[in-house]
Amino acid sequence: MTREEQKEERRQAILMTALTLFVEKGYHETKVSDIAAAVPMSTGLMFHYFKSKEELLMELVQTGKNFTGVTAGAEGVPGDVFLKGMLNGLFEYVKKQPYVSNMFVLMSQARRAGMPEDVRKLAMSVEATENTARLIEKGQKDGIFRKGDPKLLAVCFWSAIQGIMEEMTINKELESPDPEWLISILRV
Repeated sequence: MTREEQKEERRQAILMTALTLFVEKGYHETKVSDIAAAVPMSTGLMFHYFKSKEELLMELVQTGKNFTGVTAGAEGVPGDVFLKGMLNGLFEYVKKQPYVSNMFVLMSQARRAGMPEDVRKLAMSVEATENTARLIEKGQKDGIFRKGDPKLLAVCFWSAIQGIMEEMTINKELESPDPEWLISILRV
């Protein structure tokens, strides 16, 4: 393994450790020394990778925001088919990479008052609900999805997923639900 690969591996270990601690203890209650000890490394060495705890949080939230980009790719696919495929992929990914459910929890926490304002703004800029609302609106015109405010339906849909992800962070043995259950929130 090259030095650069080792450095990147260590950087990822810091990110994943911080993610876990931020979710379990909360951002404000987690100290940089807690993250460094859990990696394990010295606190001083950790500052070679990230200048501050806020920078570390910002990178995690940016990663979370990047994940939500998949909600924009439904061109030419019926809304229910797209959402079912997206959920199948999401739940499969959570089985292989359990940190994904932690990312949902962190993204929710990052939107709350009291978080660093630049991090909060980034978390609030996630467009998953808006993308899904546009998809629902088109699906309503096509007769696939029920009538109602597309934005509110999208909020209900994503709130159900958020709740599932939060439960998956608490109960690692919890099975993924059938995506059809979640799509049924929207269907006629």
